[in-house]
Formats: sequence, structure tokens, C-alpha cells
Amino acid sequence: MVNEAKLALEDGTILKGKSFGFETTAVGELAFTTAMSGYVESLTNPSFKGHILMSNYPLEGNYGVSEEWYQSDKIQAEAYVAREICTQVSNWGFKKTLDEFLNEFEVPGIMDIDTRFLTLKLREEGALKCAVSTEEISDEDLLGKVANQKDIIDLDLVPLVSTDGVKTFGDFNKTVAIIDCGVKKSVIDNFLENEINVALFPYNASYQDILDYGVDGLMVSDGPGNPERLTETVANIEQLLNKFPVFGVSLGNELIAKTFGATTSKMKLGHRGANQPVKDLVTGQVLITTQNHGFVVDKDSLNGTDLELTQINLNDGTSEGFKHKELPLRTVQFEPSAADGFFDEFIQLIKDY
Repeated sequence: MVNEAKLALEDGTILKGKSFGFETTAVGELAFTTAMSGYVESLTNPSFKGHILMSNYPLEGNYGVSEEWYQSDKIQAEAYVAREICTQVSNWGFKKTLDEFLNEFEVPGIMDIDTRFLTLKLREEGALKCAVSTEEISDEDLLGKVANQKDIIDLDLVPLVSTDGVKTFGDFNKTVAIIDCGVKKSVIDNFLENEINVALFPYNASYQDILDYGVDGLMVSDGPGNPERLTETVANIEQLLNKFPVFGVSLGNELIAKTFGATTSKMKLGHRGANQPVKDLVTGQVLITTQNHGFVVDKDSLNGTDLELTQINLNDGTSEGFKHKELPLRTVQFEPSAADGFFDEFIQLIKDY
């Protein structure tokens, strides 16, 4: 039986729709993704921890859910918002429906609401604190939960998604250390497919532990939340930058920038989803990228450092990556893919190290 569900925003907006998923109440910062597919990958992406995820595409769930598409071991988003959920799955390989998926991980969902209205509101006002409830609750109590939640800049989200101990993958000749701030499974798979072992370290692992492991390269992964709260991680990264090739992605890009004295700031809305145009300042090439971040490196703060800005976002001009002027170190703010060559370049550096 479908029950009423509610969504409340910090500006007092309340929308009522239909519930799916688990019967509970969840809070988080509302974020939308523009991708037409990939709801499983988005929901299990650790970078969405602390967020209520909303899909712009009007119909979700039509191809079901399979564990093969997970980017972590569970749903990381706090709740899910969609215009319409398909109940008749059309895919021979699915293992469960979207409704069953949310129920399994005790995550609430709301559908039958105007996601276009919410998207336009976010674009105008910026990111907003939000609550979604699929249980019986008064409007006043739901708005109270919105008001009482911390701003995302004050949350320590990385400890909630990072590995709690060193984990190893592969049996090859070369090894990359990944500082796990919320790494996706596809990143680990990419290294293994290229015959690179992965040693996954917690976000707060000491630099000496990583050096003692004898790795051939370092990646600082993507992840959720405010880079300014990860001072211990930044201090450890700083001790590793001149030891081997280094690559940073999204949050990793921000943390590496901070080791050189650059600053970061929270964006009005953030970049989330597909089709984000990024210009490479070296080649002039424009990449169409997938992104998921709400903080950014202030590009002017790179001036006077040993870092050189290499990419910018063509929608808003924000920084999208940099490289070191001498060291084999580069980063990107977006999610690198096999097509853009950044992974291939880093993998070759590891093999040559």
C-alpha cells in the first residue's frame, strides 16, 4: 500500500507525494543529478553521503537494480526523490526493484512530486537543507527536523564512508595506495583491469604507514563533505607528494590543493550529474564530464603556488584541475573516465616508477 510522503525545505516549503522504500524520516542537503540513468551508481556513491538525492530525469527504476552496479556496499544517500518510479522492470539482469533496494538499506523515498519545481528552486536559491518522511509526521515536526540539522560544512562525513582498515586488491607487480575518502568501486576496478594492485588506506592513515607499504603511486580519492575538516588527512598527504606519482580526484583534488596553501569554498549549488563541460587549458579540448561535488578549489588561490591550473568549468568558470610544475602530480575535480586519458596517464606513471 502506498502512503503519503512529505518533503520539507529550510525555507518552509513542504511538498506532499507518495512514499516508496523504507518507512522512516531522513535529513540531508538536497542535491539533484542530471543523469538520465545510473540511479544505482548514484545512490551507492559515497560522495552523496549527507545528501538527499533527487533525479532530474522523470522516470526512474525501469531497469531495476543489480549488485554489479554498486559503487559501495550500500546506499549512501540519506533519501531519494523522484518524479515517478517504474514498478514494471524491463531488464533481464535485474536482481531487485528500486523499491526493494531502498527497503533493504532502510532508506526512504518520495515520488509524485514536482522535481522540476525543486530543481529551479535550488538553482535560484542554492543548496537547501531538507527532510523526507514516509511516516506519519506533522508539517511542524518535519520542519523542525530540517531546522535542527547541521549544515553540511559542519559535518564529518568522510569517516562514515572510509575503510576502517587497510584493504588490498590484486596480485600484480605494481601497487597504488588510495587514501579512501569515499572511493568508488569503479576506480578500484579500473586499476585492477590495468594490472595495478590497490592498497586502500583509511582517510586518517599516517604517511609512514603508506611509505612502509612500499607503493608505487598515490591516489587521493573522491568523497563527501567539507575538505576544511580533514586537516589530519591534508598533513599526511603533504608528506607524500614528492615520493611517487600522485593523482587526486574531486575531494582528493581539493585536499591536495590545500597542502600547497590553496583555499576551498562551498559552492552555491555544486556540480552533480552528467554533461558538465570542462575545458582543458593546455590542449583546448572540451570534455563532457560527470561530477559530484559541492566544494571547489578557489582558482585565484593557486597563484603563487607550485600548481598550475589545467581545467576550468565552462558553465561557471570554476577550477576543474591542476598539475604541479615539476612533480608527477595532477588532479581533476570531475570523475575521470577511460575516454579522457587521465587514468591511463597515471597508470603509466606508476608502471614507469
